[in-house]
Amino acid sequence: MAPSTMFGAAFGMRLRVLRRHFLRRRRRWRSRRRGGPARKGEEEEDEGREPVLLVSGMGGSVLHARRRSNPKFDLRVWVRIVLADLEFKKYLWSLYNVDTGCVEPLDDDVEIVVPEDDHGLFAIDILDPSWFVELLNLSMVYHFHDMIDMLVDCGYEKGTTLFGYGYDFRQSNRIDKAMAGLRAKLETAYKASGGKRVNIISHSMGGLLVRCFLSMNHDIFSKYVNKWICIACPFQGAPGCINDSLLTGLQFVYGFESFFFVSRWAMHQLLVECPSIYEMLPNPYFKWKEKPIIQVWRKNPEKDGLVELVQYEAADCVSLFEEALKNNELKYNGKTIALPFNMSIFKWATETRRILENAELPDTVSFYSIHGTSYGTPYDVWLMGSQLKKESASRPTTEGCCATRTCSSF
Repeated sequence: MAPSTMFGAAFGMRLRVLRRHFLRRRRRWRSRRRGGPARKGEEEEDEGREPVLLVSGMGGSVLHARRRSNPKFDLRVWVRIVLADLEFKKYLWSLYNVDTGCVEPLDDDVEIVVPEDDHGLFAIDILDPSWFVELLNLSMVYHFHDMIDMLVDCGYEKGTTLFGYGYDFRQSNRIDKAMAGLRAKLETAYKASGGKRVNIISHSMGGLLVRCFLSMNHDIFSKYVNKWICIACPFQGAPGCINDSLLTGLQFVYGFESFFFVSRWAMHQLLVECPSIYEMLPNPYFKWKEKPIIQVWRKNPEKDGLVELVQYEAADCVSLFEEALKNNELKYNGKTIALPFNMSIFKWATETRRILENAELPDTVSFYSIHGTSYGTPYDVWLMGSQLKKESASRPTTEGCCATRTCSSF
């Protein structure tokens, strides 16, 4: 490529970055301007606008690591492009505590928190807000960014009629901290908007968290929620994605960009200890149009090691996971830690399934479910984690949590 062509391409890319900066500054200015005297039509429209709460899905919240011994230490560990794998293993690898039902870092001095900046919107906007990501225009980490900009342009005001709720997606969808956080966010949005009930927009696993809240806090949900819009929520599980995650891990980014991101194996070692993953295993009691199965090529010792295709249904998957992960382990600070299929988490997830099934939608709340059939969600629409390509043969075909119609049955 000629130097002039290279310069032109670089200059064009820089112009695009500057344009985004300019547009963002203009939106902020317009948002602040609305805080001053408004025209009569705008004032009436603002008074009638209901607050919106955006709830992210699996992998859709920025996570920071903090050290109890050093109050000044604050490091973004998810999502990050630079040193992604190193910091991920150091701070996010965790173990499940059977007594508390929570996932806890391997380093006792570390705690994982979700930043609350910008009324909860920062954590679900651009998941890696570094200059490096913006310069290269890595849109796969743009989560709710476009929707937030669109809503602001439509007149929604951050902190008055627009809020976000990010959470530690490693944890169970029903832990007390997540439930208390969602309640507090609903109360804040309700009060800030002058007593208007809230419209929730949840993506993917965020729908399970909201449904757990509905089941466990029915009266509060009825009081504060006006509409609930679900996008690609795996209400009955996400068979292809989750089965593959437990067996081989999860890869969010493919191609050249994958060299800058968390490796599939590093992600696998995290997910084996995540209650949220177990809670998205296929519901064995649901009347599937096609039962989800796993097909695995295995050597048959009774036939001189002949390789055969073995099929497992949802009810039989646990035995496969136990056998496949019986020798799974990781090394952390010189120690070897066993990470088999965790039956304690599986039992916890079974109880979560019961809680989800007991949820009843109040008559006063309108419910909408948006989902696709056999199509993955594009990276730059909702969440970089939506396009989860599977390598194991699973049925129904699920490239993402939204891939089967049965996933969205309430």
